[in-house]
Amino acid sequence: MSNIGLILEEKAADIGNFLVGRLLPFREKRNVGPFVFIDHMGPADLKDYQNLDVAPHPHIGLSTLTYLLEGSIFHRDSLGSAVEITPGAVNWMTAGKGVVHSERTPEYLRQTDKKLHGLQIWVALPKHLEQSEPTFQHVEASEIPVWQNGTTHFKLIAGKAFGKQSPVNVHSELYFLEIKSEEAVTLNIGENLYGEVAMYVLEGNVSLEGNDYGTKQLLVAKNSKLCQFSMSKNTKVYLFGGTPFDEEHFIYWNFVNSDKEIIEQAKENWQNQNHEAFPLVPGDEEEYVPLPINPFSKK
Repeated sequence: MSNIGLILEEKAADIGNFLVGRLLPFREKRNVGPFVFIDHMGPADLKDYQNLDVAPHPHIGLSTLTYLLEGSIFHRDSLGSAVEITPGAVNWMTAGKGVVHSERTPEYLRQTDKKLHGLQIWVALPKHLEQSEPTFQHVEASEIPVWQNGTTHFKLIAGKAFGKQSPVNVHSELYFLEIKSEEAVTLNIGENLYGEVAMYVLEGNVSLEGNDYGTKQLLVAKNSKLCQFSMSKNTKVYLFGGTPFDEEHFIYWNFVNSDKEIIEQAKENWQNQNHEAFPLVPGDEEEYVPLPINPFSKK
């Protein structure tokens, strides 16, 4: 019997100067473990007149994880954080009861040709932390656990797996793992995983259960303990998952919560620009993203 529960194709979404590939949520699969939203940004070649400019926007009830493969993003938030995200580093922002942030091309790159490629991820919070105070953590690339098994390279970007732990301060049982192969290899890693697991093929090809899968495909396993697959030479995949929550989490735009009334209040607060609930972002106070019609609402 196949261990593959679902095969999803990356779905393009337009965010301005380039497209992102949306991996979650899909109608068929709203979450994998605590992961509720994943975007694949790029790879994009931006001209000297093209820049990333995501104006201040709010979040509640989740943690955001930004992980770049190429390029640079300057992050500012309502906590006063102001940091450049570079390839291999992790930005981990926990919204709790409410935070606002912006994401822009750094000033020194705004008049030059540039690249942008990475992953942006939302992780739902456990119910008891959904109304917690917001926090921010930046982890440099050099702090992320990496190891090698023969010609296969592993990187534990967040969470716990393989007896290792990332320094990213996650709030539930999860893992976000990068695996790269220099040569063709077969891996049987189910004993190192738990909960639900999905695999995203970024580069190369993966073979499992007699079928081949290429780039821009998301494979969701029925049982993480049966996670066995083969990677062709020069393949890169990401595994993410963990223990799912007992309660359902709802999504409206940038708001995630297990209580719809809290989401409704957040919508009203942002619509009215209630700066007690959603403070301004120091250094980026002139603009904001209006509340849109939501494409991911669950009624």
